[in-house]
Amino acid sequence: MNLSGLPEQLAREGHRRLLVLSGDDTWTQQQALLLKESYPGDWLWVGDNAPQLPSCSPQALNQLLGREFLHAIFDARQGFDVSAFAAVGGTLRAGSLLVLLTPALALWPEKSDQDSLRWSDRPEPIPTPRFIEHFCRHISRDPQVLLWQQGAPCPPLPTHSAPDWHPASGEPQREQAAILAYLTTLPEGVAAVTAARGRGKSALAGMLLRRIAGHAIVTAPARAATEVIARFGGDRYHFMAPDALLASDVRADWLIVDEAAAIPGPLLAQLVTRFPRVLLTTTVQGYEGTGRGFLLKFCARFAGLRYFTLSEPVRWAAGCPLERIIAEILLFDDAPEESLSQGEIVCTPLEQEAWSRDPELPAAVYKLLCAAHYRTSPLDLRRMMDAPGQHFAVARTGEDVCGALWLVEEGGLSPALSQAVWAGYRRPRGNLVAQSLAAHGGSPQAATLTARRVTRIAVHPARQREGIGQALIATARQQMNIDYLSVSFGYTGELWRFWQRCGFILVRIGSHREASSGCYTAMAMLPLSAAGQDLCQREHQRLCRDASVIERWNGEKIPVVPTGEATLNDGDWLDLAGFAFAYRPLSAAMPSLTRLLQVTDLPLSGLRGKIEQGLDDSALSRALALSGRKAVLSHLRTEAGQALVQLDSERCQTLRHTVLQWQFFQ
Repeated sequence: MNLSGLPEQLAREGHRRLLVLSGDDTWTQQQALLLKESYPGDWLWVGDNAPQLPSCSPQALNQLLGREFLHAIFDARQGFDVSAFAAVGGTLRAGSLLVLLTPALALWPEKSDQDSLRWSDRPEPIPTPRFIEHFCRHISRDPQVLLWQQGAPCPPLPTHSAPDWHPASGEPQREQAAILAYLTTLPEGVAAVTAARGRGKSALAGMLLRRIAGHAIVTAPARAATEVIARFGGDRYHFMAPDALLASDVRADWLIVDEAAAIPGPLLAQLVTRFPRVLLTTTVQGYEGTGRGFLLKFCARFAGLRYFTLSEPVRWAAGCPLERIIAEILLFDDAPEESLSQGEIVCTPLEQEAWSRDPELPAAVYKLLCAAHYRTSPLDLRRMMDAPGQHFAVARTGEDVCGALWLVEEGGLSPALSQAVWAGYRRPRGNLVAQSLAAHGGSPQAATLTARRVTRIAVHPARQREGIGQALIATARQQMNIDYLSVSFGYTGELWRFWQRCGFILVRIGSHREASSGCYTAMAMLPLSAAGQDLCQREHQRLCRDASVIERWNGEKIPVVPTGEATLNDGDWLDLAGFAFAYRPLSAAMPSLTRLLQVTDLPLSGLRGKIEQGLDDSALSRALALSGRKAVLSHLRTEAGQALVQLDSERCQTLRHTVLQWQFFQ
């Protein structure tokens, strides 16, 4: 392919373009390598088994965010990681081509996509026809995308159409200068700067380093991502990784956090409180999967936080064809409409076929979900389009989308597989709540029931507190031949009150805080059948019985009426046998183990050290003269088995035989 003059034209315009090479593996690779040989540049190759250097796998590309390249090749022939595709676009400087290698367009929709293994919850890769058709529709109708298909003539090159671009000189641009003027006089407090890629957030942070009088620390999810800050900050740049910084007693006048939304919320909150002045920069739109929820969920906790945004691109010119086509394909415009009509709300189901029939409606639903949730990424778009078992409901007033609900099918496992999950022998893909009810609950048959889990729900800010969320749940309940609805969420009192109003019953509180929210995972059920009602009632009663033990471990007040029974019942015996003789997790058996210690006089130094004295794994391994967590856990299982033998040897052996048989589930 002769691109004579095009790279120079793009450099003059300050633009970047997408070039799609579509055909068989040999032809597409040959054309890509010929391009590399013909035109100077970095030519980063993104894909597994790359034939050249520099290269990286799509999953490793996040380590390169913050760096810049001239030209890149993205291999999507076996699987299309669209988050990495967007990310590599963000690393390309003005004058670049992004060359995308794809199968023949006519065959692509039915070709299995290896990337689907990450998001489809299926053990084998699946075709992704809706997304591929969506992608091809956009690139085919965009005159600024270069599409060359094997066997077809080389497409004509675009003519010069944009004015000459004047790249940034290194001095602050207008928007940057205004923000720097505020930050350099900040007495104390937190400021956040957000923007799409290429707007100069990292350069702004580096410029700030040179302008402040005191000492500053820079942190980010990966040091490599702060290359631009280091270049602009010069000898004022001092980096520390987030966890190392938190573990240290380092003090400074400023903390600068690059890509702040990619750092777990609880860790970021602790860091922010350590420093008198903090600048948070992050990409709230696009492939990092942060969404505007970073502002809603994290920044909102700081009274007086000053928020800035950069809108004008710095690393390329406004109207860049590559940025525009990526944003259109991946629906990166997640800003909700400022206002909605105030008419009557109508809730209706929405299925995946709408992407082919009426794509504007599911696109509006996706954008609303993006705007409302902390971590929505292009993986969610692909899941929404093509993953099996996805269902939706939409609330509309006229043509405006004012609410959206996303559910995913769960459960329906065979009795043998559900028992294997309960005993810890298996963890099949997906089935978050259904598996948790089996793996941590009291019923080995829990995962055999059929369910739909609420994975996302959102209501437009202009129509909140009108009962729209409850109306969407009510729509989901209608005409469904399943056993229950479920939801898993980071527990807060406000969130739980909403789910209560929708009719859900609390059945589980986790033992570990979520990395993203800092909250304990809560799970709740809304039964829709007699079997669902029975399971829900049993799991709620189990939570009531275990509440005092769970509260002692996680410090979270559980909103149930505790029963506080100390005797071992049949459920405890089964639970303890699963822990002692199979692979049931310690967290699931903790309440039963606590009751076990109350009815046995055996020393059980490991279990008593863990449960009664609260020793952590390292302290327990020293006390028991064992090496590592696995050895400690094995010792605790042995002690539990010894206690069961002492209490009732015959019952113990019967249960041991039973749970050992559950590993043979096929």
